[in-house]
Amino acid sequence: MRVTYVTRSFLDYRIPVFEALDALVEGNLHVIYSADYVPNRVHEKARNVLGERAVGMRGERRIGPNQFTGFSNSAVRIVYQPGLLAEIGKTRPDILIGDGFFQWTGFALLYKLTKRIPLLLCYERTFHTERNAQWFRILYRRFVMKFVDAMSCNGRLSSEYTQWLGMPASRITTGHMVADTDNLKRQVASVSGSMRAELRRRWGTPGPIFLTIGRLIRLKGFQELLRSWAGLERSGAGNSVLLIIGAGPEEEDLRKLAESLNLNSVRFLGAVDYDQIAPYYAAADVFVMPTLEDNWSLVVPEAMACGLPVLCSKYNGCYPELVKPGDNGWVFDPLDEQDTFEALRKCIQNKDRLKQMGEKSREIVSHHTPQTAAKAIYEACWIALKKSA
Repeated sequence: MRVTYVTRSFLDYRIPVFEALDALVEGNLHVIYSADYVPNRVHEKARNVLGERAVGMRGERRIGPNQFTGFSNSAVRIVYQPGLLAEIGKTRPDILIGDGFFQWTGFALLYKLTKRIPLLLCYERTFHTERNAQWFRILYRRFVMKFVDAMSCNGRLSSEYTQWLGMPASRITTGHMVADTDNLKRQVASVSGSMRAELRRRWGTPGPIFLTIGRLIRLKGFQELLRSWAGLERSGAGNSVLLIIGAGPEEEDLRKLAESLNLNSVRFLGAVDYDQIAPYYAAADVFVMPTLEDNWSLVVPEAMACGLPVLCSKYNGCYPELVKPGDNGWVFDPLDEQDTFEALRKCIQNKDRLKQMGEKSREIVSHHTPQTAAKAIYEACWIALKKSA
């Protein structure tokens, strides 16, 4: 099976999935992507795994923003990559894979229609992330769906939305999105006890350390988290510290909000490179994801692989598969200040169980690996081939 994966961009977490999928198709995976937008470190990792079959293209032309910082469907981006169709043709695919309905998938769809090659889409969206989707987007998706042979979705919530768009459940697999859990687990294991102790001394707390990571933009819910944290701090519960790792346009506003709330136990640590993040996971006790909108936030399984219990927003599409309330964390509504406060307080009340809950996180995420993700995509490839036969 010769598989050509057409995707505008991806990050480090996708490399192990490509490697596992390439093994399943016996070295016949080609990945075509934009070298303008994939970071150079990721480009090098892709070439190390796939060699010349990792094809980074340059010179994309674009109408609209390069990076979205607002809520889903709040902006429009139209892209054109010169030479993409010819590059797809060079790979002589038996099946094409696209990411979602927009970006470079249009080129894969055009190739499918002209060459009669089966098309599989990997898809992430949920009813919540698409709650404000305009009529023309939905119409376009349902039109494209008529030509799609199979889908591979993140999880249950994404599968439900995909079925609503018109794809039969029998042609959907789930589980294609995972974090680079094995690599992070190894990195955390290599962090020395003295380094963990030094970090904890630097942050200055005898209580549980809560960690959150993400771009500092409105949709990630950090404002809501700070307001609930203020209630926790006022209650004097646990002498805990909240670490915020990330950078973005909302950083100044968040710092001002923390100051106006008189928060003394919040630490803004700035951006940390992906390859340097393990010590922070290793030194923390609980991971918090307060997002107001996410398809499948990868920092949640990352934290779980590092042995942390998780507090996960109900607006994060990964919670049905990854969070078992009371076992490895809790699900909360970040728009409900009291509910968020109660979730934070539960962790402090259960501080003696946090390590045990973290081990449960490791157990759960062990079923969401690059190998299982590659298998989900591989099975969807066979569904697509059989459907178009």
